[in-house]
Amino acid sequence: MTTAGEVAQVPLVTRCGRRIEVHCLWFGRPDRPVGRITLDVGEDQGGEPGVWAALTPAEARDLAGLLLRQAGAAEEGAGAR
Repeated sequence: MTTAGEVAQVPLVTRCGRRIEVHCLWFGRPDRPVGRITLDVGEDQGGEPGVWAALTPAEARDLAGLLLRQAGAAEEGAGAR
């Protein structure tokens, strides 16, 4: 179940078995809430621990742009083979 303003997310499970979840975290005073985007990369199939980060909206957009650029480069490189 989601709370007001939260977007329902389905976790991404990578080929190596890591579960990646993205959520919006709200904290602070009710009249001046502060929102962060959380990125939780769970443990791998071998039990190696994962990582967690909280990003500002601008940082999350920057990360999204970096991921999209790298995905495009990987696709272009795969097409050249």
